[in-house]
Amino acid sequence: MKKIAVIGAGTMGNGIAHTFAQFDYDVNLIDISEASLEKGMSTITKNLDRMVSKGSIDEAKKEATLNAITTYTSLEEGAKDTDLVVEAATENENLKLKIFEQLDEICKSEAILATNTSSISITKIATATKRADKVIGMHFMNPVPIMKLVEVIRGYNTSDEVTSTVMSLSEKLNKVPVAANDYPGFVANRILMPMINEAIETLYNGVAGVKEIDTVMKLGMAHPMGPLQLADFIGLDVCLSILNVLYDGFKNPKYAPCPLLVNMVMAGKLGVKSGEGFYDYSASRKAETPSAQFS
Repeated sequence: MKKIAVIGAGTMGNGIAHTFAQFDYDVNLIDISEASLEKGMSTITKNLDRMVSKGSIDEAKKEATLNAITTYTSLEEGAKDTDLVVEAATENENLKLKIFEQLDEICKSEAILATNTSSISITKIATATKRADKVIGMHFMNPVPIMKLVEVIRGYNTSDEVTSTVMSLSEKLNKVPVAANDYPGFVANRILMPMINEAIETLYNGVAGVKEIDTVMKLGMAHPMGPLQLADFIGLDVCLSILNVLYDGFKNPKYAPCPLLVNMVMAGKLGVKSGEGFYDYSASRKAETPSAQFS
């Protein structure tokens, strides 16, 4: 494993590219938009600057990390000679199937194709390829450069060798890989999303306000961030998408998204990324003032 391709320069993609580059891998960061690539590289630079200011890396390491990343708007040019591809595009099944179908044609036969999906079936994604044994889930946590966990999800046909390789690779990134089987939501989101959904139901039913719900979970359960603020941070559209995958996969009403979440996503209130969710982020991305509709 020498050359890595990362597809998608958004929050997860640029974090994954940053992490691989920081650990001395050559990284091709791919996105269809030049503007998205520029924004992604700007984010990586800011995060590296923060690490320099904290003394966790020096200026030379920052420059080496940036120099290890090459950007591409062409999937073929960016992925063709790589050993591992990590797809971190939008959480949309049809889009991922299309990308993996293209990767199967573009990449060398021995290349491993990984997806950072947070809920979509690895087995289903693998059906878009002729190398199901080399398709695997590599689910990083946000923010990627800081969070230790990587969920490694093997599809029905993922080989033991590929699983072992990805587990070992994760450790080389100073991460803690945890193996999971391919069922909706895997481990992290199968547990996390129902909790977030229940917090939204609690608000929807008028049991308590936004800050009160989050305070109970922070002080009572020692969570570093309340579930409603965490939902804003993840993106309410992403939360809704994962809950829909869980609901469709298990056909169990306990996974049905709260109507309030559905309405907020339809209204474009997506959390930090849109400037407003359960909290108002118009003045500061760290704002903890409940949105006007919940105050």
